Amino acid sequence: MKKIMIKIGDFFFKYRNHLFPLILTALYLISVPPHDFFGNEKLENLKDILAVLIAASGLALRALVIGYAYIKRGGLQKKVYAENLVTQGVFSACRNPLYVGNVLICIGIFLMHGSPIVLSLGITIYLFIYQCIIFAEERYLREKFGKAYDAYCNDTPRWLVKVSVLPEALSGMKFNFKRVIMKDYTTIANTIVLLAITELYEDYSAIRIGGMDGYNALLCLLIVTSIIMVIAVRTAKKKHWLTEA
Repeated sequence: MKKIMIKIGDFFFKYRNHLFPLILTALYLISVPPHDFFGNEKLENLKDILAVLIAASGLALRALVIGYAYIKRGGLQKKVYAENLVTQGVFSACRNPLYVGNVLICIGIFLMHGSPIVLSLGITIYLFIYQCIIFAEERYLREKFGKAYDAYCNDTPRWLVKVSVLPEALSGMKFNFKRVIMKDYTTIANTIVLLAITELYEDYSAIRIGGMDGYNALLCLLIVTSIIMVIAVRTAKKKHWLTEA
């Protein structure tokens, strides 16, 4: 079973930028977001707040990882790749903190949708995919770094974040905010856009019939602002106006 999951992980690692949006779109087409969470408007509002907080916690975790000790996760020629074994910073508390952050973002987005079908299917599918990718990475890292990686695995959990070790792990390290913006601006923008689009999707019938109210106008503004941010950061990077130093 694990060998099959490793093959699945290699496949999704290679094509994740194309497949993840397709899976998300398919899930959203399966079920329209309910206007009230389990028929309760107050629960709906609480659900939306919780969804934003969970997604924000995922972004915050990613920011900690990238800001204190960045690890190359883009692969090489769309294959799992690592230049060195990174064990400092947040990686001393969890072996896959970036993926934990991604999963939290996914949970937040699916919770914002609110459909029990989308919520359960979405979380299950994305957890399975990330577990497969992690198995593929673990095979590569074990082959490349051998006993050093085995020792790291023995000391550090795969999914859980040992919060208690973070203060000591991050002491003496300098947080690089510019690096967070340069490396993660698309993830930040995508998260904001997806949360906003999900809310607009839920309110689509109200927009169509009654026009756009202030809340939906704000959501549209968030989307436009996120797109402008992506263009601005990308331009600043190309022009070398924005550097990590």
